[in-house]
Amino acid sequence: MKPRPDDCLTRLSRIEGQVRGVSKMIEEDRYCIDILTQIRAIRAALGKVETEILKNHADHCIADAVSSGSEDEQKKKFNELIELFGRYAS
Repeated sequence: MKPRPDDCLTRLSRIEGQVRGVSKMIEEDRYCIDILTQIRAIRAALGKVETEILKNHADHCIADAVSSGSEDEQKKKFNELIELFGRYAS
């Protein structure tokens, strides 16, 4: 299955609109809890985009490295994942 960048781009466009909405809420001096609720929704939406990109990476980049039979390529992709997960842990 080929990655679907349109899905991520659609989500990112929605997130962009949400961020503009939060800016407007701040300009209008809206209730803090409402603003924080919208920020939490933005973070959750970004998390979904992040998860989708990671899944695509595993489905394609890592799968290609495994099927290539190249130990160097496999180690490279494995090390990328270890580094990525290390950043998440921090």
